[in-house]
Formats: sequence, structure tokens, C-alpha cells
Amino acid sequence: MRNKRRPTSKSRRNDADPALATMSADDLREIIREMLLELDEQAHGRAIASIIRRAARNGSGWAPAPVSDEVAEAVAFATVAQRLGHAEPSEVDEHLRRAMGAFLRKDYAAAHQILGTLLRPICNGDIDLGQHEMVDEVLGADTVECAAQYVVSAYMISLPPARADAVCAAIEEVRGVGHFWEPIRAMERAAVEPLPGLDTFLPQWRDLAVRKSADERTSEWDTEEDRWLREVVQRLEGSDGLAKIARSTRRADDLRAWCRTLVAAGDWKGALESFEEAARLVADKEYVRGEFLDGAAQAAQQLGGDDLAGRLERAWRAGPSMLRLRRWLGSASTAPALLQRAAQALDSCPRHAARQRAFLRVLQGDFEPAAKLLAAAPGLGWSDGEHPGHLLFSLFTRLLGGPNATSPRPDVLAQEEMETEELGSTTGDDRELRLAAPEIDQILRRVGIDGISDVAVRGAALAAMRKAAESRLAGVTGQQRRHSYRHAAHLVAARVGCEPSAESAAWVATLRAEYRRFPALSAELDRALGSS
Repeated sequence: MRNKRRPTSKSRRNDADPALATMSADDLREIIREMLLELDEQAHGRAIASIIRRAARNGSGWAPAPVSDEVAEAVAFATVAQRLGHAEPSEVDEHLRRAMGAFLRKDYAAAHQILGTLLRPICNGDIDLGQHEMVDEVLGADTVECAAQYVVSAYMISLPPARADAVCAAIEEVRGVGHFWEPIRAMERAAVEPLPGLDTFLPQWRDLAVRKSADERTSEWDTEEDRWLREVVQRLEGSDGLAKIARSTRRADDLRAWCRTLVAAGDWKGALESFEEAARLVADKEYVRGEFLDGAAQAAQQLGGDDLAGRLERAWRAGPSMLRLRRWLGSASTAPALLQRAAQALDSCPRHAARQRAFLRVLQGDFEPAAKLLAAAPGLGWSDGEHPGHLLFSLFTRLLGGPNATSPRPDVLAQEEMETEELGSTTGDDRELRLAAPEIDQILRRVGIDGISDVAVRGAALAAMRKAAESRLAGVTGQQRRHSYRHAAHLVAARVGCEPSAESAAWVATLRAEYRRFPALSAELDRALGSS
């Protein structure tokens, strides 16, 4: 997918919009012509294609003029290119633009022949365009749009009884430049007129998708054909059809599609029931059961139910994660109730969930058991979601008054776990639908955890930080993971910042001597200790 340039500031965007609104059509045309001259060849080609596509679809009746012998020239060009094994991207662009022009003027036979003549050998690797990986790197034409137009052309020129097979064959031929997760939607988006005979095509497409999906069924993994089937079933039968598929397969992706359809329709009562049923159908799959219980909690929240805390607890127990733990604990109305939940969670928390256990220990003020978890943590594997290092090192840094101790978040040196998109959200930006998950620092403040005063406990925490930093250094140097040297150096600097003493200075000197043969690490230590 190509990146789109976005405005760098809100003021710049707001200045441009009213300025454009004051201009006449002639002024805008002049600006566009001037800007086209500023573009490089690739960007210029994409801009021209976009202008032509919009003009052909604005209802004015205009269409690109045909070029004489454009089909014959494309076939001859592709034949020579295949014999040589390569072609000039600019020449390929020119033929693709002619094909797109034919498509926009509804000459589907010409468009299909030109696009197929070029896209098939490009996808098969018979014509090299000099790209490193993707053909988009060297072509100005939008290859995804070209692939969609090729499929639509196949639909348009085929006889109604053979349309499903023709569309499937076309998708297979251009799979190298375009993915068709939802072919019907992709065709409707690319078409310049309504697809004829769609009511007849959809049942045929469903039958084909059923066959293909059954042929590809070898595991729980979702396939392109599975998505084809869900799209056409939703079009023909709605959520009831998706429910039938989900109940028959019990596959997570089929269940997700069913639930999300109800969410998108705003049917929260139906969504609540579907999420709960989905959770029952995957009772033996811990990795996904919690996800459906999350969705049930979100639906209950939208319905105004009074059992949200119980649903959050069920979701955490079904699939323990730091995010679900924060939701459940954070929904407590009082500090004593929060601590009671923390004690219950600690009794049930899996042994391998070291990060969650560490957080629960700190939340209860049991710093020494938490310090033992940090000291015993391996030097590698800090990217694991349950490694306690990121959480405890940054928490101890703050609680011991180390560098950045005034930060409002306890993860100064850490990356918090990635939060997955929730099932109850129709879009990734639908924040009002999300379940509240208070930050770790907020939860600690609610129960009054703001420092470590006991001398013995402080010593245990400092010793654990020292051990963790040493383990990290040994791990990243032993595997020569240079990209992690900076992180290891920051751990050393944070530990020194928590106890700036002669003993700490001697420790650093010992580390420098031990790792003197790692100049990149030495440079990172210099930077980290200097900034600290």
C-alpha cells in the first residue's frame, strides 16, 4: 500500500481548505498543471491516471480517446519483453494507461486483452522491470487498480453462466500484483457502471467459494477463499448466513466475522449473544476465548449492563493478559476493592505470566518477591509480552527516585504491551466503544504506591536491577545483538541513577573493563551515562 503524504500541522490543513474554496475552476486547473510539472515521472503518471479516472466517472460522459492499434502494439511489446526477459517500466506504464483508458470508456475486451498481456507475465516473473521487490517501486500506474480492472473486464466479457469461473481465473492470474480479500467489493469499487447480472452471479460465486474453501481447508488458518465465502454469504444471507458458517466450522475468523457484522449494524443485543456463543464454541482455545469475552463486555457496556466488572474478570481468567488485568482491576470503585481483586488475581495468575505477577506484587507492596522475579529474568527475550524486565525496571526506577522519576508513566525505559484492536470497535479509531484500561501508574496511585522507603527493600530492588542489567548485557553481547546495546546501556544508567555512589561507579568501571572489546556498547554506555 502506498503511503499518502499527510499535513504536518492542523493550521496548515485549515489554511489550505478555505483558500481552495475561494478559487475558480480555471484557477484550480492552472494550479494542477503547474504542480504536475513539479512531479517526478512516477508521481506524474499516478496523478494523471487519477485525474483521468475521476473525470471519466464524474457523470459528464467524457472518456479517454482510443489509440489506434493499442491492443496489437501491447501484444507485440509483451511478446518482445518476454523474449528478452525485461522491459522498460515507462513503456509498460504507457501500455497500462492505454488499458485503463479502454476500461474507462467501457471497451472491456481491449482492456482485458492489454492488461492480461502485460500483468500475467509480470506476475509470473517472465518480465523483469528492475524492481527490488514490488513492481510498484518502478511503475507509475496503479497496479492494484489495474488488477481490479482486469477482473472486472473478465466479468463483463464472459457469458453469465461462466462468470464465476472467469472471475476466479482472472484473480489467480493477477494475484502477484493485487489481493482480492473481498472480490465483490473490489469489483464494484473499480467498475465504471453497475455490474450486470449480479443477482445471478452471487449464487454462482457462493458455490465456487464453498468448493474452493473446502479444497483449501487444511488448518485453522484463514484463507483467501474463506474470506470470499464470508463476503458473498453476508451479501446474500446477512448475519444469519455468517452465523451458520461460524457454528459449523467453529473457526475463530468465521466467529469474528459474524460478531463484527452485528457490531457494525449497531445490534448490540445480538452482538452480546454472538460474542457469548462464540466464547462457548472456542472454550478449548485460550488464545481466542478471552477475545470474544472482551467483545461481550463491550456489548454489555453499550447496553448499560451492571455486570461489566464480572465480565472483565471472566475475560481475564479466560485469557490472562496485562491489558485485561488492567481493565478488571481498574474497574474497581475503591482502593480496598482493587487490592482484593489483585489478591484474587495473584492466586489465579499463571506461573508463566511473570509480568502480570510482578505487577500484582508491586500493587500489593510486596516489592521483594517482585525483585526476585526481576533478578531471575533472562537477559534475552525482553520483547516477550510476559517478560517482567520492562515493567519492573521502569517501576523500580520511579519508586526509588531514579532518573525521570517525575514521569507520569512508569515505563520510561519500556515499551508497553501492544493493545490489539477490540472486537467491539467498528474502526480502529472508535475510541468511545473501547473498554477503559487505566494505565499502570494510575492504578498504583489509587492504592498509594508512590515509593520504596524501607532500606532493606530498597537494597533488594537495587540488587535486582543490577542483576537484570548484567544479564541483559551478557545476553545482547553474547548474541551480538547490536540493536539492543542502547537498551542495555540505558538499564545500566538507570541503575546508577537510582544509587549514584562510589560503589555504582566501581560497578560501571568493572562492566566497561569486561566489555572493552565491544566498542559499540562502550559508545552507548557513554551516551546513556552522560544523559543520565
